[in-house]
Amino acid sequence: MTVIEAKALQIPDAIIACQLDGKGGLVAIEDRDVIHAERPCWLHLNYTHRNSAAWLHATPLLPDAVRDALAGESMRPRVSRLGDGFMIVLRSINHNSDARPDQLVAMRVFINDRLIVSTRRRKVAAIDEVLGDLQNGNGPVDCGSWLVGVCDTLTDHVSEFIEELHDKILELEDALLDQRIPPRGELALLRKQLIIMRRYMAPQRDVYARLASEKLSWMDDGERRRMQEIADRLGRGLDDLDAGVARTAVLADEIASLMAEAMNRRTYTMSLLAMVFLPTTFLTGLFGVNLGGIPGGEWRYGFSVFCLLLMVLVIGVAWWLRRRKWL
Repeated sequence: MTVIEAKALQIPDAIIACQLDGKGGLVAIEDRDVIHAERPCWLHLNYTHRNSAAWLHATPLLPDAVRDALAGESMRPRVSRLGDGFMIVLRSINHNSDARPDQLVAMRVFINDRLIVSTRRRKVAAIDEVLGDLQNGNGPVDCGSWLVGVCDTLTDHVSEFIEELHDKILELEDALLDQRIPPRGELALLRKQLIIMRRYMAPQRDVYARLASEKLSWMDDGERRRMQEIADRLGRGLDDLDAGVARTAVLADEIASLMAEAMNRRTYTMSLLAMVFLPTTFLTGLFGVNLGGIPGGEWRYGFSVFCLLLMVLVIGVAWWLRRRKWL
């Protein structure tokens, strides 16, 4: 039986410090001399906190190769095997109130058969859900089920966000069918969210597939099958993201076409108006010269008759354009 000194896991500013009880619950790490590690211990830390950062840098419980990664040096999803454990970097949907969902949150995990150390800077909703399950007594019982539970929750959040993006695309498509152009920047933001999700979820799917293929004593076949199912589910989400990118490209082309059509219609209308008033513009320019001999210049009804003739000319040109089906 492995024994760990309790003080080695007691960090004043730790977010979570507990031991799984093997029945779906947890036991707080109390002020004991030793911890019998027949069940794994879980530490969840904010690596920007002073005591947590010092513990990550100095503890002998972690391999030297993972210290920098746990302290925030790695961003893209990846997995590295270290003996009987893993160093994993995952991305989570941002459910914090001060940011958009596509501004993904990074979570880093070192896990082996007796210790789980997870770190973050911004809050990760999946961790809170797993902790809530443990507090209710229906959470993971060992390291393998903890890892599967976290990955499953992360994928649930990703799938929900992809569905939201899908609904937004449907709304934009319906609006375009009604000849309504979306507000400026809305389609660009949607495409950015799709591309960012595609960029980070593709390697995350590979991480899940790698975890499902590894043979470790603390992951049984059932947990590996569940991990493969999670990878497949995320793969289907990636297919939806690819389809979303293609659909937004079609939307962008349709919006450009509608705007070009509207501009052409306005230009056509202005051209017709210019054609209607072109003869009258010529006549007013001709009669506006300051030279003698202008017909009707001395007649008291000359201006009125001239205006009447201009109106007749405008109506005649408009009738001719309509007969030619230009109006």
